[in-house]
Amino acid sequence: MSTSPHAFRHLFEPLQIRGKRLKNRIMSSGHDTSMPTDNRVNEQLIAYHRARAEGGVGLIVLQVAGVHDSARYTSHVLMATDDACIDGYRRLAETCHAHGTLVLSQIFHPGREIMESSDGLLAVAYSASGVPNERFRVMPRALDQAMIDEIVGGYAAAARRLHQAGIDGVEVVASHGYLPAQFLNPRVNRRSDGYNGELEQRLRFLREVLAAVRAATDEQFIVGLRISADERDAEGLTEAESLAAVVQLQGELDYVHIVAGTSASLGGAVHIVPPMAIEAAYLAKEAGTFKARLAIPLFVTGRINQPQEAELILSRGQADVCGMTRALICDPQMPNKTDSGHSDDIRACIACNQACIGHFHKGLPISCIQHPETGRELQYGQLTATARRKRVMVVGGGPAGMKAAAVAAQRGHEVTLYEAAAQLGGQVLLAQLLPRRSEFGGASTNLQREMQLAGVRVVRNTRVDRALVERERPELVIVATGAEPYWPPFERGGELQVVDAWQVLRDEVQIGRSVVVVDWRCDWIGPGIAERLVRAGHQVRLAVNGTHCGESLPLYVRDQLAGELHRLGIPITPYARLYGCDDSTVYLQHTANGDPMLFEEVDTLVLCQGHQPVDTLGDELQGLVEFRRIGDCLAPRTVEEAIYEGLKVAWDL
Repeated sequence: MSTSPHAFRHLFEPLQIRGKRLKNRIMSSGHDTSMPTDNRVNEQLIAYHRARAEGGVGLIVLQVAGVHDSARYTSHVLMATDDACIDGYRRLAETCHAHGTLVLSQIFHPGREIMESSDGLLAVAYSASGVPNERFRVMPRALDQAMIDEIVGGYAAAARRLHQAGIDGVEVVASHGYLPAQFLNPRVNRRSDGYNGELEQRLRFLREVLAAVRAATDEQFIVGLRISADERDAEGLTEAESLAAVVQLQGELDYVHIVAGTSASLGGAVHIVPPMAIEAAYLAKEAGTFKARLAIPLFVTGRINQPQEAELILSRGQADVCGMTRALICDPQMPNKTDSGHSDDIRACIACNQACIGHFHKGLPISCIQHPETGRELQYGQLTATARRKRVMVVGGGPAGMKAAAVAAQRGHEVTLYEAAAQLGGQVLLAQLLPRRSEFGGASTNLQREMQLAGVRVVRNTRVDRALVERERPELVIVATGAEPYWPPFERGGELQVVDAWQVLRDEVQIGRSVVVVDWRCDWIGPGIAERLVRAGHQVRLAVNGTHCGESLPLYVRDQLAGELHRLGIPITPYARLYGCDDSTVYLQHTANGDPMLFEEVDTLVLCQGHQPVDTLGDELQGLVEFRRIGDCLAPRTVEEAIYEGLKVAWDL
């Protein structure tokens, strides 16, 4: 039963900021998309934000706009350093305003936090002082007064252009250890001039920026500040330091927006896009602390995935606006669904980070594993009804099959999905059993709801073969029969127990005390199995066939996981290829030089060696009926490819 919109009265209460009206308290916070071309707003970026504006979001804060040539921290950053940017921003603003959504833009200088350049050469980075960045291994050059003045002027000029384009305001980015935070932080700012010393001196740079931005715009232009409430790093800004800074600055601001973490270290960077292992809405308490000390609105962002979480924060008076960015990437219609009393229909974000920040770190346009339409709005933004209704049989109730069934039914086809087991979900049912991955199960729940709303007929406990297809006579069969664990050929002598990850997760085997987990994929399965067994009292060693554990994972997922494995004391051996085993020894090869690597006194070997397709049905259907293979039965990959292929095949019917 859907929740009444009256349950969200705080979430949908308007808010006035400098005479401008937010229609609700839901914000899409500033986040890089990797969509811009030539460092400018383009049609893809406009279509992306149009989807969220149409979905009912109250406030969109656009991704960072560089204010100076030295602010190019990636090759695809937006730049607001010349008037050629104005037209794109104007079209974007007009598009969002047409749906009653306010639009701000972040204005930005990373200081020493330079990730990459456009030509592969290392950039010259600048900071308050010559204090190195740990994560990107950057030794910055200390800014001289002339360049400080130039950068402050760049903030003002960027704000002027954005104002001229019709953007409602700007958010000065002092979060995540970027340049303003480098001036604020006494452990990074070691200057001997008037920019360092007590708080008032360390605030000088920010005050100059804010004054210049105000002077370059008008009285209706919103000016906010984003800052990390705590940078979650030994050398980072503390909560006390950040709070003291915003209390001093609030007279020059229209709002303060708090997040957590810093780009400067691996542990601090996890909080830039906190993965599912981190508690939902985890900054609510810190938000309340800041809110109590401020006379201006307080915005908070930090894994607020559901409208219920946002409503609770607002009703407690801990914040005035909630950033729900990944929730909106996963379901752009989330605000409208909530407002109309259909919150049960929301496709909830599971914080996997795979296609959003994971794509960004690869330099690719962001998307969502559950909603591959995100980032592809120009191609998949408007669902088209089919010209001719077909009888479609989908075989396999994993993510690929469910997405294909839902989209095909939404387009008007008559769809029946068959699943051999009693429960839908495929490998998602296994993924959710790993430590701190239970939220992954939401991918199955969400897809089942999409099928239900689309009118898909579901038949469980039924294995499809050629005879069943002949009886049902569909016009098209979509084969999504998935995969099974791959057991590679390896030398095997003696009686050592050998099992695979699926058997462990299903509790089908009794595991010995001393365990070696061999991980070929370098994803979260091997480390997850290792953690699960250690927590169950086993002694575990993890051997990964890669340069490091979690090599194929999104960075923040990997780094959070690495920290947890270290805390549990799990030994990890990289560059390890499985060779064989005997009664109590596992033999591996070093992948770089072929040298032997021995693990002795082993009771159980657990294989995490990837998957192989289950595709017997495809062979049976040759010559009988038109069919398409999608997902792991085509080639074992991840849930992202499975769901995308489900969308694509249904779209093309």
